[in-house]
Amino acid sequence: MPLFNIGPWELILILAVALVVVGPKKLPEMGRAVGNGLREFRKATQDIRDQIDITKPTSEEKKD
Repeated sequence: MPLFNIGPWELILILAVALVVVGPKKLPEMGRAVGNGLREFRKATQDIRDQIDITKPTSEEKKD
């Protein structure tokens, strides 16, 4: 099952390169930072969608 169109071998290669570049001690910290960033990004996009849905007129409001 590809994740973001990345197969398992590509994912292993990316993780290996990250391990070499960042180092084993900093890798969990970097993973947490990336995860937190993605979580905040998803929350922000959902908040924007919710705001757009609130401001979008309903069919009853369009009739008036």
